[in-house]
Amino acid sequence: MLMHQTMRWYGPNDTVSLADIRQAGCEGVVTALHQIPVGEVWPLEAITERKKLIEAAGMTWTVVESLPVSDDIKRRSGNFLVHIENYKTSLVNLGKAGIKVITYNFMPVLDWLRTDVSYTLPTGAKALYFERLAFVVFDIYLLKRPGARNDYDQSELEKADKYWLTLDDAEKERIFKNALLGLPGSDIPFTAELVLSELNKYAEIDIDLLRKHLSLFLEAVIPTAAENGLVMAIHPDDPPYPVLGLPRIVSTAEDLRFITSAVNHPANGLCFCTGSLGARPDNAIVEMLNLFADRIHFLHLRNTKRDENGNFYEANHLEGDTDMYAVIETLLEIQKRRNLSLPMRPDHGHQMLDDLKKTTYPGYSAIGRLKGLAELRGVEYAVAQIKK
Repeated sequence: MLMHQTMRWYGPNDTVSLADIRQAGCEGVVTALHQIPVGEVWPLEAITERKKLIEAAGMTWTVVESLPVSDDIKRRSGNFLVHIENYKTSLVNLGKAGIKVITYNFMPVLDWLRTDVSYTLPTGAKALYFERLAFVVFDIYLLKRPGARNDYDQSELEKADKYWLTLDDAEKERIFKNALLGLPGSDIPFTAELVLSELNKYAEIDIDLLRKHLSLFLEAVIPTAAENGLVMAIHPDDPPYPVLGLPRIVSTAEDLRFITSAVNHPANGLCFCTGSLGARPDNAIVEMLNLFADRIHFLHLRNTKRDENGNFYEANHLEGDTDMYAVIETLLEIQKRRNLSLPMRPDHGHQMLDDLKKTTYPGYSAIGRLKGLAELRGVEYAVAQIKK
């Protein structure tokens, strides 16, 4: 049994069309209603309209990515009770529309972070890149987060101080804009003032309290999801370690164990992203796949290449630090045992060929993802033939 192959689509305004995605060989589309503000209800009519668009293009929509969790819910402040009820109503509506998997994350303020969204590879293709030193400079000198220097060791501080002196105004602006890009699906960047204001709201929230808030959220929504034929799939932190003084609680095997046991129900599961989890050298990806096999509901198959300085970039899907052959071999065994086809998508493809001339969401140009999907499908097919 092969995986259900999909690509992410940002909706009618996406440069990558539904026809492009179908021509890439996809059976389904992963999307969301990005036009609806976080915390508000997703109306059944809007969900149905989006589903009809996808089906008219010859594909299916069974995975939402993402149904956002508001920062009010993550902090349990402000309108969090209203937002939880709205979230449950959205789940009911998604269930009525035949959606099956709901992806979400619990990252405070920023749900992903890179310092360069057009890092040039030796081939001339562009990739997403996280440069640790550039991030330290951003945190201390550009964002000017109070107390930021306390989060880094003396060696990093000395290197950051020297690096700062080498940057011209254009380079400073590039790092600043890249680090403060808006949420996926949005063209609106964060401002330093907004981020500092949001960070301050988490000043009293540590890892233990954020975990408690996630547990309470899951206790509230998992019964609704289960009653409506849905499963919840939490996405790992990206990058998978603390940034900007914020707690991170979806980064390690220990974190995933806590989440899946917080509400011990099959509907409480994971979006297993080999790229996000693979950015940490202490995460044993294949071992984690086996450990949480019964709770994996959705897959992001991508690869990163990291170094000893904390830098990493989006590598070719088969060429990073994660053994993608072993990953796919393990996933096919899991699918066979569970008797299902897991939805998967390639992720963060390189900007290459004609897409270098286009403006697309960072990591979501068409050709690079098509290349990644083709590579993944080839490995999957070969492994399946060997296992016959």
